[in-house]
Amino acid sequence: MTLITARHPTTEQTRDETREETPEETAGGTPQEAGEPAARTAVGTAARRPAPARKPARGAGLGVLLALLATVVWSGSFVATRDMADTVPPVQAVFWRWIIALVAVAPFAARPFWRQRKLIRRHLGFVALASLFGVALYNTLVHQAGLTTSASNMGMIMAASPVLMTLYARVGGERLGARRLLGLLVAVLGVLLLVGKGSLAVDLAAGDLWMFAAALSFASYSALLKRKPAGIDGLAFLFTTFVLGALMLAPAYAVSLSLQGAFPVTAGTAGPLLYVGVFSSAVAFFAWNKAIALIGAARAGVVYYLQPVCVALLSYVLLGEELGLLGVACMGLILGGVALASATRGRAGAAR
Repeated sequence: MTLITARHPTTEQTRDETREETPEETAGGTPQEAGEPAARTAVGTAARRPAPARKPARGAGLGVLLALLATVVWSGSFVATRDMADTVPPVQAVFWRWIIALVAVAPFAARPFWRQRKLIRRHLGFVALASLFGVALYNTLVHQAGLTTSASNMGMIMAASPVLMTLYARVGGERLGARRLLGLLVAVLGVLLLVGKGSLAVDLAAGDLWMFAAALSFASYSALLKRKPAGIDGLAFLFTTFVLGALMLAPAYAVSLSLQGAFPVTAGTAGPLLYVGVFSSAVAFFAWNKAIALIGAARAGVVYYLQPVCVALLSYVLLGEELGLLGVACMGLILGGVALASATRGRAGAAR
């Protein structure tokens, strides 16, 4: 009877044996013999415990890099937006931006979108809200701001959005920590001094107010991303938001066409539209969404503080604007704040 039981274990016994053997097999050893001391199993298991903590650390590093990529690409979009502000009406520019983005992502996103169409339909309310804040509203406000403010101011004011992202994260129950808060304050100081040209008394134009509204919209979009249903593929989600955003803009686009007429298609208008459509929309939004999934909106928002630095450098290279000592000093504050706030705390931080 004993031999028969050993050869034909019950389902419960099989599960128990699997649970006992798994830690040892993972550690590279053989299943425990009947006379082997239990201490050997404990040592083998304990030796493997620190290994899983490395994965979040690698994920955090990738998340920071993706947030940085999106930030650099979006910095160029402010220059492109300001460049075509006098020739392309804001709503028309935004509408064609998302049409170009849809064409760019369709070859990669159409199949996962079709596979997950039922899941997306179940969460259509959430996806529509994300489309409103991140696609239709945010970009329209940015292009509207480009009519009455400079590209540098647009980039610097958008650096206010990470403050709102951090507030959203805190309301959502995320612990920020003293280091991240200190880095946040240092970066905010650098942005304020840069906007105020060395003074904390900031004089804002109408376009600057439009940009603050855009910053609020973008922060809301980023906060929503943290609650994105886990089952929805990133490309499928991106494709759906682009489609819904374009549909939301279609009535306003028709009104703009009837009142302002169509813009001329030239190298000066097509070039910036291709940049904001392919890179600022398709590439940057995918990178940003993935970054938030890996490191959260608050930490990705800290990296976003690099945007005014990138815009200032692009303005210097492309437009010949001098940075000056004040600009360099403010950039130092922003960079230092970002480095401080995004620094990890070793294994403990990675494990969390």
